[in-house]
This record gives sequence, structure tokens and C-alpha cells, in this order.
Amino acid sequence: MTSLSNQIQFTPEKCKQIALARLDLIHKWLEFRKKSTNKLQADYDFVKLHNTSNSHLFEILGKISRGSLHRWHTILNGTEDYTKLLPQYKYSKADEYRTVLTDVEIKIFMSLLLHPNRISIGKATALTKYKLKEQGQSFIPADITFRRYAKWFKDNNYDKWVLARDGEKALSDKVEPYIKRDASLLDVGDILVADGHKLAFQVINPFTGKPCRATLVGFLDWKSTALVGYEIMLEENTQCIASALRNAIINLDMIPKIVYQDNGRAFRAKYFTDDKGFTELGFYGLYAKLGIETVFARPYNARSKVIERFFKEFQEGFEKLMPSYVGSSIINKPAYLKRNEKFHSNLHNDYIPTIEETIKMIDMWLKFKNSQPCTNAPNMTIAEVLENRKKQNIDINMLDDLMLATEVKTIQRNGIRFLNCDYFDERLYGLRGKVLVKYNLFDLTSVKIFTPKGEYLCTAERVTETHPMAKILGTVEDLEDYKQKIQKQQRLRRKTINSVKKLLTNDEMKFLKCHSEFISESALQEPLNQVQDIKFKPHSNSLQTLFKNNSEKYEYLIKNDPDNPWISEFKKTKEYELLYA
Repeated sequence: MTSLSNQIQFTPEKCKQIALARLDLIHKWLEFRKKSTNKLQADYDFVKLHNTSNSHLFEILGKISRGSLHRWHTILNGTEDYTKLLPQYKYSKADEYRTVLTDVEIKIFMSLLLHPNRISIGKATALTKYKLKEQGQSFIPADITFRRYAKWFKDNNYDKWVLARDGEKALSDKVEPYIKRDASLLDVGDILVADGHKLAFQVINPFTGKPCRATLVGFLDWKSTALVGYEIMLEENTQCIASALRNAIINLDMIPKIVYQDNGRAFRAKYFTDDKGFTELGFYGLYAKLGIETVFARPYNARSKVIERFFKEFQEGFEKLMPSYVGSSIINKPAYLKRNEKFHSNLHNDYIPTIEETIKMIDMWLKFKNSQPCTNAPNMTIAEVLENRKKQNIDINMLDDLMLATEVKTIQRNGIRFLNCDYFDERLYGLRGKVLVKYNLFDLTSVKIFTPKGEYLCTAERVTETHPMAKILGTVEDLEDYKQKIQKQQRLRRKTINSVKKLLTNDEMKFLKCHSEFISESALQEPLNQVQDIKFKPHSNSLQTLFKNNSEKYEYLIKNDPDNPWISEFKKTKEYELLYA
């Protein structure tokens, strides 16, 4: 029984369909023969009917002959074992690739492809062919042969491909399975996520009167995904962060249990964390004094901070609508700031808002944002989640009666996405491409994964969601679950690093080093282009004076600018009559 199951698992799906169709055709043929006394004529009639029909069996088997029927019947020998009718095709397994490339050719080609300078497949192919010609090799494989091998290697060794070409951060962002956090375990106000975001539009600096890009420090409630408190500052400092926290506490009307924040310089300041200098004065850190636990995010790990998603929506839905939008970098700056764009420059509105106007516009956008559906609470808006802090919605999944159904899925970073759940096994790590998923809806704790050819890969377990703050708020089981998933990530990373180290040997890199030196020497002989002078538009340095009210502005202009037209307009208002008439 074991040998039969292994044979079925490693049989291509197409071969299995052909064998089953042959067995069904044999049964139909035997039933047809029973109705006729002339067996020979019955055989010819059956073959003719099959070859001229549009049946499902004809689509799989195509045209057959009388001899094929008798041969298949003899092979069965009175049994119902369809595996005896399997076509004797030769096929390769998932971890093998049949190619005309020799080991030497593959080594030269892969040493170029896996270089951190990310050499393109076409250029690596050209350099490999040049190297083979220099070595005196007569037969040179075609370009498509190299390209097909590169595609196969990338699909079946995606982790090694990304680590070698893009580095460890890309491996962490693109390949390693990520930990999903179940925000439904939280209540509103349990965790506030804090971070700073440099605005992609200009505001008027109240101290200098000049345009500048300010920074928004925000505190986002993890459960509702609402920005419950923020402050706009010109540079990162503790006072603005404290003001943003104050705004968040006032808006929530409660003190959060945990603040999950960036590891920036201002967040690490003594003003927030306990320090000997403050304990000697009788003070504790601000968070400790309010009973708030402080958790710092890992450096350069944007996926660990859910507020990054909010800032992306903020940039797309608000910042790009501002007339003073300048972009977050040189790459995405608007057309009116680019060189020689006179048309857009003339059409551009030069209006730049003040800090007060910016706050009013942000509040209006937040009102719109909070009216949108909440990702962590189905059928509720963000505002409704904030108002109903204790309300929870449980989504019950109903099961059908299907068993062992099959679907085609694509392998992603977290394995297979199926029925709104992720299924992962370490055998899927580093693979990309289509697979067959076999499942039983009575038991969705695991699914079986096969290659498109029908080869058994693994049994993938359903990925459970992790408590967002298991160490502090979770149970012992939540903490142990989190530790195991972290260990899995580290184990898979070490596996990729060790594999790439074996691929990238010093002997394989000698050719690339020589080629790089040749290119560098050639580049030094080329004349340098002269740098053209760039003319910048003059900018106004006038100071923009701020007034608390109209009367203060009136008194200022009477003394300093009595001919200002604003004075005559103000004298026509009722406010002037009440104050000065």
C-alpha cells in the first residue's frame, strides 16, 4: 500500500488522467461488446464511435485503435488497478532541471547572476558566452537556454536569488514569512503606535515666515486604526511628541496601556524613559509616570509598525491634493518643480498654508478617514469602533460538504493563500510558481501541496495569527507561539545564507573581478561631460507677521503701513464700529 501511494504521489497529473480515462474506456468497451454476438465487428464499431465523438474521454485520449483496447485489457489482467495503464513518460522532479548546460557553464552563468550588482540575465548570458569562447569551447548554448535556466533557478531558489542580489533586508521583506498580528484581540486604547512622518508638502514656518517641510508626529490606535492624536513640528523634539501624546489621551479620554513607537532619537530621550538623572530629581519617565508600557520597534523594520500603512494612505489621499505638494523625494516630485517645465510652472498655484490652516485641513481629512470601514472590525467604520470600545464582531466560517477538492494556487511569502487563511511549510520557502492544493473542508487545519505535475511537496499547516503584544498582554501560549515563529524565521534565514555562501566561491568570482577592472579602466579614458550651471528661481524672504485678531493687525498697520488697503476695508465692518467708532 505504501509503494502504491508513493507511486501516485510522484505521478504527473496528466498521466494520472490518461490512465483513469483508459480504464473508463475499457469498461465502456466491454459493456458494448456484451450487446453484440459478432465481437470483431463490435470492436470496429466501438472504435469508430469513439474516434468520431466529442466525449470527455476523446478529449483526453484522442483517437484509438482496436489493438490499443486489447493491449490495455491484457495489461489490466482482470484487475482494476489504473496505475498499470499509466503512460511511461520520463519526467523530472521539482528539484531537478533537464538542461544542455554543463556544470562549468552553470557555474560561470550563476556567478554573474548572483552578484550583488544585480547583473541582468541578458548581460550575464552575453558575458558567459564570451567567456566560453575565450576558453576555446566550440558549442555555445543559445540565449534562450540560459534564460530558461535562470527562470527555473529563480522560481525554485527565490530565497538564494534575493539574498545574493538584493541583500538581507530584501530577504526579510520579500521572502521570509511574516508574522500576522490578530488585532481583534485588542481593545481600543490598549496599544497606541507612535511615529513621525515628514510632510510631502510645504507649510509656512511661523518663526521665519518661509516655506518648509514640517514633520507630523502621530499616535495611532491599533484596534481602530484611527489617528487619535498628532502634532506638527518643524524638527523632532520631545515637547512636540509629548503634545501629540497629550492630544491622543484627551481625544481617547483614557490612558493607553502600551505605546509602541519608533526608536528615533527624540523617542529615546530622557523625557520619556526612566533615567538616573531624573530619579535623582524625584521624577520618572513620562510613560512610567502615566502607567504606560514602552515598546520600541526594531530599526529599519517598517513592517513592524502598523502606522506606516496609515502614513501611506495619508500621502496618497491628502498630501498629493495640497497645492504646495513637493513630493517626498526627487523621484516623485511634481512636474512644476522639474527643469524646464514652464507650462506647469505657470499653471501652479503658489498658495502655501500656515500651520493653523494645515491642522484644520488635516482634521477635515481625518473626519473622512474615520468614516471608512475599519480593517480590524468587519461591517464597522473607524469612528464606530472608537465609540463602541467594548463591542466585538466574531466572524464564523461556514463549511461545505466538499472533500479533497483541488485548486491551483501561487506560492507567496507566507505560503499558500487559501480561504482567507495562509498555509505554510518550510518546504515552500524559497519556491515561487503554481501548485495544486488538495483540501478537506471538514478539516482545514492543513492542506496537501502538490506540484503541477502531481508530485507531492508537503503538508502545509494553517498559519495562526499572533498576539500583537504577546510578552506583555498575552498568555503563556501566546508568548510561546511568538517565540517559535521567530525561531522559524531565523532558521530559514540561516539556511539561505549557508546555501548562498556555497554558491558564491572565490574561484567563481575571478572572472567577474577581471571584467570589472577592464570596464573601470575603459571608463577612465572617456572624456568627462561638463557640468551645466543650474539657475534657481529667487525666493521671497519676506517675514510673514502673525496676528491673534483683526484689532491687533489694525493697530500694527496704522503705525507701520497707514496706506495699506486692508485698513479701509476693515473700517467698513461691524467689528470696527464696535471697537473704534
